[in-house]
Amino acid sequence: MSQMRFEIREQPQALDRTLRGQLRQIQRLKKRFETVRPRLVVLAARGTSDNAAQFGRYLIEITTGIPVALAAPSVSTLYHSKLDYRDTLLVAISQSGESTDTNVVLEEGKECGALTLGITNESSSTLARIADETILVRAGKEKSVAATKTYTGQQMAFYLLAWALGADLKLDDLRRIPGWASDALKIESTISARAERFRFMDHAVAIGRGLNYANAFEFALKLMETCYIVAERFSSADLLHGPIAMVGKSFPAFLFTPGGPTWPVMKEMLARLASLQAETLVITDKANQEAPKDAIRLAARLTDLYTPIPYIIPAQLFAATLAEVKGLDPDRPRGLTKVTQTL
Repeated sequence: MSQMRFEIREQPQALDRTLRGQLRQIQRLKKRFETVRPRLVVLAARGTSDNAAQFGRYLIEITTGIPVALAAPSVSTLYHSKLDYRDTLLVAISQSGESTDTNVVLEEGKECGALTLGITNESSSTLARIADETILVRAGKEKSVAATKTYTGQQMAFYLLAWALGADLKLDDLRRIPGWASDALKIESTISARAERFRFMDHAVAIGRGLNYANAFEFALKLMETCYIVAERFSSADLLHGPIAMVGKSFPAFLFTPGGPTWPVMKEMLARLASLQAETLVITDKANQEAPKDAIRLAARLTDLYTPIPYIIPAQLFAATLAEVKGLDPDRPRGLTKVTQTL
């Protein structure tokens, strides 16, 4: 069994540790934000952590009304521009805490008036040392190059941060997320059977909207780095603005389709893909009774707000299985190392 698959299975426990371990600090942070609420949140990250940041952007804006921007690290590292970060919460996300450009953004943002916060899996990292505040992802050591449990741990960290910023989230609902993650693991055999069909796939598209837009990016990244597949990632809206032209008969398309606000547009996308005779694989749950009968369906009934973590787990399992079917080692993708440092 690959280390990647083993770490995917560890996620319920890792999520529970993250939630329990950070709750006291988050309650303290919540009191701080009740006194001084940031007017803007800026997120800085690379790779999988950047996908988690995409999720954080949607979550914070939807639940708190605070505008969120994604930082462009090159502004700091290559152009050396100074930004006005007064009244801003600057959040850096890095599983190792050693991403050079992310740390530069944090250091320079601090000098320019930002309150800084780090989200990392390493308590002794450079990021944890630089940041004013830290949310520690308690995933344990992640050995596979392909990040899985640190990605969902970062998503959990963003739920906690949103709560601290005043989001109408219930802690009891957050406590249910590890259980929903465990439920997602129960369909592992179903996913393994479905992955076999895609043995010879060399290109694909992953599609999501809203809170699951980030998962489309993360699923595509996992297919690229573990299976060497050219995987594009789009919202359903952006796909229609031109790239839909590449989709034809048997073209593989992977979709995240919870019920709720995004379902009407995702339903239209499914109809469009059917008319093009694309090969689709849909991830959904029992709450969405309108989803295709052959969808990969989680047993839980979820509201849109809490689907991202349970939904990415079948996608992770699919990528791990497909890599194995292709005779590849998902733990050691060619040309990659666990910590990537760029400027």
